[in-house]
Amino acid sequence: MASLQHPTASLQSKHILIPRNTLSQKPILNLSLHGTTFTPLKLKFGVTTTTTAAAATRRSTGATGARMSATAASSYAAALADVAAANNTLDATTADIEKIDEIFSDPQVSDYFADPTLAVEKKRQLIDEIAESSEFQPHTRNFLYILVDAQRIDLINEIAKEFELVYNSLTETELAVVTSVVKLESQHLAQIAKQVQKLTGTKNVRIKTLLDPSLVAGFTVRYSGSKLIDMSVRKQLEDIAAQLELGDISLAV
Repeated sequence: MASLQHPTASLQSKHILIPRNTLSQKPILNLSLHGTTFTPLKLKFGVTTTTTAAAATRRSTGATGARMSATAASSYAAALADVAAANNTLDATTADIEKIDEIFSDPQVSDYFADPTLAVEKKRQLIDEIAESSEFQPHTRNFLYILVDAQRIDLINEIAKEFELVYNSLTETELAVVTSVVKLESQHLAQIAKQVQKLTGTKNVRIKTLLDPSLVAGFTVRYSGSKLIDMSVRKQLEDIAAQLELGDISLAV
């Protein structure tokens, strides 16, 4: 796999081993970027087409571009995972990537880095601020430098998704997404993780928590991509409503 190198950062890391049958939870990020003024992204494109063939070409190019972006995101994620694994920092690097994914989900942040009028040096300075406040691994900061220099920072959210897949594969980990109305206690999450582990037979389970007021109460657990355990009050109400459906009942008069 590709190695990550940058003249201003070296690869240094703590050694963190992933224990067998470890149940881990994604960290909650509450990061405030101080002293940064985000410039709104204003771009004007002038495109003139005169034939339907030109439009078809654009659609074809767009589809090809999407496939290339997906391939690039996968390659970048694999390269970062390679470095993290070599330094025994897969868990720490995963935590970094989760924070980065959340940060770049903010339109102000993504627009700032996508703005072609801003100097690369300014973008690197913001990366330094983010890395320092979030205590990123040195190679994580280095990785962000590379994306900025290559003008591929726009792929960061896709890279985060790909990195999660690589991490889960390398560590034989099942991701369980727990959605609830209010934040669940750690002991409840541990019980859910143990149940998912029993259902899937995987070595490790990682819990990602989401809040959804529409559930009314209770929770849902999604694992193995599409499998769902629905213990929400909303589901119970829907079941009751279905049972009370009178459309098939004829009344004698």
